[in-house]
Amino acid sequence: MTDLYERRSLFDDEHEAFRDSVKAFVAREVAANVDDWEEAADIPRDIWLLAGQLGYLGLPVPEDCGGSAITDYRFRMAMIEETARAGANSLAAGFAAQTDVVLPYFIDLAAGEQRKRWLPKLASGEWIGAIAMTEPGTGSDLKGIRATAVRDGDGWLLNGSKTFITNGINADLVIVVARTGEGAFSLFVVENGTTGFTRGRKLRKLGLKAQDTAELHFDDVRLDAGALLGEEGRGLHALMSHLPLERLNIAVTACAGARAALAWTIDYVRDRRAFGKQLAEFQNTQFAVAEMVTELEVTQAYVDDAVLRFNRDELSAVDAAKAKWWATEMHKRLVDRCLQLHGGYGYMLEYPIARAYADTRVTTIYGGTTEIMKLIIARDVLETR
Repeated sequence: MTDLYERRSLFDDEHEAFRDSVKAFVAREVAANVDDWEEAADIPRDIWLLAGQLGYLGLPVPEDCGGSAITDYRFRMAMIEETARAGANSLAAGFAAQTDVVLPYFIDLAAGEQRKRWLPKLASGEWIGAIAMTEPGTGSDLKGIRATAVRDGDGWLLNGSKTFITNGINADLVIVVARTGEGAFSLFVVENGTTGFTRGRKLRKLGLKAQDTAELHFDDVRLDAGALLGEEGRGLHALMSHLPLERLNIAVTACAGARAALAWTIDYVRDRRAFGKQLAEFQNTQFAVAEMVTELEVTQAYVDDAVLRFNRDELSAVDAAKAKWWATEMHKRLVDRCLQLHGGYGYMLEYPIARAYADTRVTTIYGGTTEIMKLIIARDVLETR
């Protein structure tokens, strides 16, 4: 009998030991609380602090800044898979925003006092981070950003609004993308409590309900020179160079979510009976499961290879786009079919497949829509603009 969680050749003993640690953490601190977090539409900060203490949030952070200096993405992959197995998708999304989106900017661009001030608290979970790119009138078109930062003495004056910001309500630090000249963009770090920085609505979403998503407003926010992250005018370049990791994370998460959904469904069709037989005995069920497990494993092979290429610093933006769009579309299709095999029970929120169905829908949208991913790939192949 095939075990969907049998050891893959991608991982060695060190990765599996780390997985066991995460599995214990999820069983002890997460699994029993997922329903309560979803109902409250919030995840307590205590879980962030505990994850930080266990070293889960600071994996890529240099040791002198409180991290483990582990850049091998297979460790993060194991963590993503175990969190998905418990159906803790909101927690996974929040942690991903911290570890795979926000932290790389600080690791690569922060210097001197910036590193000492920000990195240790992000690694420990004491501070939660967010990045503010999307605006009410601007989605995937980053060049359409209208938020501005203009020189004001030795510092800057920041104005603008952002929306769909992951971790926006609870964030202690927000990296804000703003226009600093004609066709020039820069990154700025805004700390919680800064005058003029306010949070709008905590957005109500179809899925990922425990993970906070918010509108943010910046009205004449006065920033000193030390708030500039990286070089002035190089913000768009920084964004482009960090998007492959974000998209790899989404692809890894999609495969992990699909694997969890399929495992729940296999258990269900073995236990559920209809017309005097297990659902698993019907040819329709068998064909559906055969198709889904094959589609998952073929997709997983590409994503596993993308992880290894990322570890070697060889994963291109184009190949990350391929992984992102294919894996998320596969995930969406598979979860839909798994819900169908659950019948009416699949529509009930007491079954994890129902929440997974809602949580999954956004994955083909955030991090760049499927359509944007296809444009990136086509332009590379056809050498068009």
